[in-house]
Amino acid sequence: MSPANKRTIRTLIQGTAAFAVALPAIVDASGIPDTLPWVAGSLAVAGGLARVMALPVVDQLLARVGLGLADGEGGTQ
Repeated sequence: MSPANKRTIRTLIQGTAAFAVALPAIVDASGIPDTLPWVAGSLAVAGGLARVMALPVVDQLLARVGLGLADGEGGTQ
């Protein structure tokens, strides 16, 4: 897999995690009651996903499945 494809997939995963972090604020701003079952469930999942993405082992897992970037492949230098 090319480094560009790896970066794209990692960016999508990070974007999902960022959305998960922002979801509580989105719910508050929209005025949707957070006591609705689907809202409460999505907030719980969002919190869990944000916590999991913060773990160093997740980066190691991405490297194992071929989404790790070797030194010098990622970002600008």
